Amino acid sequence: MVEFIDADVAPARNTGQVRIYGKDAFAAMHAAGSLTAKCLDELEDFIVPGTTTEAIDEFVMAFAEKHDVIPATLYYRGYRHATCTSINHVVCHGIPSPKPLKEGDVLNVDVTFILDGWHGDSSRMYRVGQIRRAADRLLDVTLKALDLGVKAAVPGNTTGDIGYAIQTYVEGERCSVVREFCGHGVGRLFHDMPNILHYGRPGDGVRLQPGMIFTIEPMVNLGRPHVKVLSDGWTAVTRDRSLSAQYEHTVGITEDGCEIFTFSPHMVVTD
Repeated sequence: MVEFIDADVAPARNTGQVRIYGKDAFAAMHAAGSLTAKCLDELEDFIVPGTTTEAIDEFVMAFAEKHDVIPATLYYRGYRHATCTSINHVVCHGIPSPKPLKEGDVLNVDVTFILDGWHGDSSRMYRVGQIRRAADRLLDVTLKALDLGVKAAVPGNTTGDIGYAIQTYVEGERCSVVREFCGHGVGRLFHDMPNILHYGRPGDGVRLQPGMIFTIEPMVNLGRPHVKVLSDGWTAVTRDRSLSAQYEHTVGITEDGCEIFTFSPHMVVTD
């Protein structure tokens, strides 16, 4: 049985309970999320063939210093970078490197900024020059999957409804959903309850209530869903080396829907 707790009196650790936040927290999350979205927006023109993911990481670090925010990944569990940068068949947690990006690559950049103790978490795909049609389609499918997940994030629905909306669409497009990683509660903590699976059945999981805050971040593969983590302990890749993509928003459940704290016009689905 899932327990809910008033975030104002919750301990500063993951207790397994789902925090319910108030209006002040939503305002703080908008501030943190909008800065993350702004940074990802500014990367749109920076990411071109020849750019290195190391330079992208430096760009994000400079942005953080300019806006007086802290990258949440920096020194998190020993991680030493401001971003995760995942190229082509890397599913998530790719480590920045001095290797230049090539024409046709697809890249995910995952950024979380901490502003006044609040975490704004988002990730986005970037096309490096002209990309293959199959890769372009994968990115469109993944962004649409995120959009459908967000639309299912309304009070009265469950976390399983979010997963079902994503899974049925993705598999209908002959792609697959990664099972090993999921969305998560966020706010004062970087990773909190509930877990947001990107697959599932209607009605399963946690019932959504106003005041909940979490990420939705589907990882979608062109091939099979299976992944493995490399010896560095971070980098997750597709086992069949098929392309992978991910988009992520941080959202908060309201009385009649949800708010996207990390909204950007660059992440709007156009039919």
